[in-house]
Amino acid sequence: MKPVKSVTIIDDPQVHEDQHVHAVYDQIASHFSSTRYKPWPIIAKFLSDLPTGWIGLDSGTGNGKYLPLPADRPGSVLTIGLDRSRNLLQIAQHAGSEPGCLITREVVWGDVLGNGWRSGVFDYAISIATIHHLASHDRRKLAVQRLLQAVSPVHGRTMIYVWAIEQDELSKRSIPASDTDGSDHYPTTGEDVFVPWVMSRPQHTAKGKFRGDVPFSVISKEDAPAILASAVETPVHNRYYHMFAKGELKQLTIQAAEEFGLMVGPRESANAKGCRGVEIVQEGWERSNYYVELRCWVF
Repeated sequence: MKPVKSVTIIDDPQVHEDQHVHAVYDQIASHFSSTRYKPWPIIAKFLSDLPTGWIGLDSGTGNGKYLPLPADRPGSVLTIGLDRSRNLLQIAQHAGSEPGCLITREVVWGDVLGNGWRSGVFDYAISIATIHHLASHDRRKLAVQRLLQAVSPVHGRTMIYVWAIEQDELSKRSIPASDTDGSDHYPTTGEDVFVPWVMSRPQHTAKGKFRGDVPFSVISKEDAPAILASAVETPVHNRYYHMFAKGELKQLTIQAAEEFGLMVGPRESANAKGCRGVEIVQEGWERSNYYVELRCWVF
């Protein structure tokens, strides 16, 4: 297992993301997609509870695994997927298809920081494992604001998931944390890290060959070392992540909403007619992720 390494961002955040996020996912799209097929329960419930006929946005859809949901009411809502990776979008376009039954989903090539949607056009939005790939606080804040801008100010609902520094016992990652608050040892700020993605290694079979290669018996002694070396070496792609600390996602959401002109709190706390706000319905930690669910309102 390749270790997770701390990283200091010294170049432009957009350049950093282009090199260590967008380029990487285009290279690993097929292999990555094969490991991402099971929806998180809280997200699945969020989508299952939506009213029939609602239209929403999956901002940073990846391979589109949430586009077919809700599983208990297929087709009851329409989720449009957006992503920067064309290779992942090609997979997302047919998410949920079965052999002999090709399904075409609505997907759009674009940036989660883009301003391509009419304000309030969606009933709901989800951002799952996406905002943590943005390489500055201001860009992460803007991503939250784009979600709030895209959903209805009257009833819009939003769900955001990001990776947490606090990983559970089933996680394959150990996150280096440098800044703690001195009391309960929780980091006070998130960590910028490279998380390695290791491509699949060729499998050695009982017949003495690597799958897809010629048998050892027909390889010359001169060629054998080079062939074995190339079979053992596997490409490693370092993906940039901002691993969120406890409470950081909630504070980011509050800051984004307030700077967007929204009051943060339940509708009952509104003090003037025409006041617009957003309520934090729930927030927490699930299986090495932090999440927050938001609901917009107008008084």
